[in-house]
Amino acid sequence: MPIPGVQDALLPILEYCIDGEIKNSAQIYSAMSEHFNATEEELRRLLPSGKQQVFRNRIAWAKAFLKQAKLIDSPDRGMYIITGRGKAVLSENPPALDIKYLSKFDEFAEFRKKAKKENASQACEEQGEKTPRELVEDGIASIRAELANNILDTVKKCSAVFFERLVVDLLIKMGYGGSRKEAGLVTSYTVDEGIDGIIKEDKLGLDVIYIQAKKWESVVSRPEIQKFAGALLGKRAKKGVFITTSSFSKEACIFTNSIESNIVLIDGKKLADYMIEYNVGVAVADIYEVKKIDFEYFSEENT
Repeated sequence: MPIPGVQDALLPILEYCIDGEIKNSAQIYSAMSEHFNATEEELRRLLPSGKQQVFRNRIAWAKAFLKQAKLIDSPDRGMYIITGRGKAVLSENPPALDIKYLSKFDEFAEFRKKAKKENASQACEEQGEKTPRELVEDGIASIRAELANNILDTVKKCSAVFFERLVVDLLIKMGYGGSRKEAGLVTSYTVDEGIDGIIKEDKLGLDVIYIQAKKWESVVSRPEIQKFAGALLGKRAKKGVFITTSSFSKEACIFTNSIESNIVLIDGKKLADYMIEYNVGVAVADIYEVKKIDFEYFSEENT
């Protein structure tokens, strides 16, 4: 069963509050989990940011919408109770509640108008599932995916010498090798535009990591990884990183997991993701702040 949308949860939450007793957030969340027969996997599923659960986020927004429509009230932080208006709505036995229905109440209509260009509420009305926060995070995820594709396309057009520099810059940003001067030695690159080199595992140089990078379009197969493993053995090294702008075959991945040497495979997608994460070849275009209320400020115990 798919995770219920914000609008799907409106009526069940209101019906749960019909007894007129004050409910806390945990009680409502538990009741909705049971009502929708949510599985453990569904309850654990996270938003793209990884900072909040999808189900919990949607229940929270459903409560917020009901509160804005004055169908429930919040006498204290995290506490909710049905209002007279809410009971009147339930007395009509509506088959469902949605954004359109709530908009007939002036308070909720005003709330929608305050949303910038009505984007957040309008999006919820049209999609009927995702919360404004989800829509924002989905948008960010889409922008990041597009950026990753553009990065990879650009990297593939770079020269082998620049690719060599990029690989070292990335590994330094990831915490290996200290400064560029201390990072290690990139020894050579050949006609296939691969580079071989070494980089210190840490700033103290307690161990080194052997690097191979190939600016390829074709899939890196098992024989290439076998050659790399042989190179490691020849240098008495146990750690290596194989970076490519393309991808690795299934057989190559299986072979990597079956040998004693610790070889990390970084394909084009991972390379672009790491470049974004560690700010290599990217710059901040815009910053959007999402703020929340600071309840500590309003605590009179601190005054």
